[in-house]
Amino acid sequence: MSLELVNGIFWRNIEKRGIFFVLNSLFLISDDKCIEMVYYSKNVSKMMEEKMRVYSYTNEVVDSVDVGLRQYMQRIYAYMGIGLAITGTMAFLVSHSMVLMSLFFGTPLRWVVLFAPLGIVMFLSARLQHVSFAVAQATFWGYAATMGISLSYIFLAYTQQSVALTFFVSASTFLAMSLYGYVTQKSLTGMGAFLTMGVWGLIIASLVNLLFESSAFQFGLSVLTVGIFAGLTAYDTQEMKHLYYALDSQETSGKKAVWGALRLYLDFINIFMSLLHIFGDRRS
Repeated sequence: MSLELVNGIFWRNIEKRGIFFVLNSLFLISDDKCIEMVYYSKNVSKMMEEKMRVYSYTNEVVDSVDVGLRQYMQRIYAYMGIGLAITGTMAFLVSHSMVLMSLFFGTPLRWVVLFAPLGIVMFLSARLQHVSFAVAQATFWGYAATMGISLSYIFLAYTQQSVALTFFVSASTFLAMSLYGYVTQKSLTGMGAFLTMGVWGLIIASLVNLLFESSAFQFGLSVLTVGIFAGLTAYDTQEMKHLYYALDSQETSGKKAVWGALRLYLDFINIFMSLLHIFGDRRS
């Protein structure tokens, strides 16, 4: 089976797949307090003691906490970056192999490729507090690889120059919003709740558009998706910053970092895919 035939059969309306990326993010947004409640409820006394001491910290201790926070956030961004690298590598390799494209998209395995990422996100949302850091990290790497297979079609549908340019624009947007979320002193909780409702709206609107198949409507949804997930990038960054706790064990801190990396990873993927739909140069 040729790559053209595989592409034509399964990716005829590739914009419809955007709803699955939004759904992936929704599971994390809906469960964003889970890990915080689990880990913090086990350390209530320690938290209260720590908070009482915050007001008497010396400059040396404050500097130590700042260093710990920076290292924690750097760990989140590092995991996210590795995840994106795995996704990009897998997408490129699969898209350039006729055998793999035929296997993943010309057989019933296409349904596994389509729904597996959503299943993995559901697993992590439900079981993160019960699994070890090593399992959580390995699951995230597996998720990134599965997403790479799922996204391999973009190298067939769009020119490589277009994909690279869109990636650069998406990265710039993501970094700007994440930096804002990290440095702002303003609480973004209200904005996060509003954007979460926006994600629900995107899902409902996407389901409706499955019936009408309006390209103009899909274009509008892509524009809204960029705005909503750009805002969620800032919100999620601030949430991850607030989730930092200096007395966490290495195991707990590592799982929090994986959780944060997954959330920011999905923010980026949604921004990238929507911008690609808006500005991407399709192959003729």
